Amino acid sequence: MIAEGVIGWDDFMAVDLRVGRVVSAVPFPQARRPAYILQVDFGPEIGLRKSSAQITAHYAPEALIDRLVVGVVNFPAKQIGPVMSECLITGFHDADGHVRLCVPDGDVAPGTRLL
Repeated sequence: MIAEGVIGWDDFMAVDLRVGRVVSAVPFPQARRPAYILQVDFGPEIGLRKSSAQITAHYAPEALIDRLVVGVVNFPAKQIGPVMSECLITGFHDADGHVRLCVPDGDVAPGTRLL
């Protein structure tokens, strides 16, 4: 018997989490909450993906360039105002409710899948 809330390995593997490198980060003034529009390179297999990220409390746009991030690349695209978000950049809420990015602990090639 599987406990409530427990998922199987196949459920976890259905979420395609990949390392990407931020190549562009610009303010997204039309967003309801402060956000940036990120262009993230997920390597040759997946390529560039756009995302709206509410990470303005801890990160300046210029500090995000060349940074590695972890993103979900197999969610359907989502319209966020005038922007079509093509991936979900992952992070954790801190004690103040602001997002801190989930990042690799070292240099990992863009496109590498989380296992």
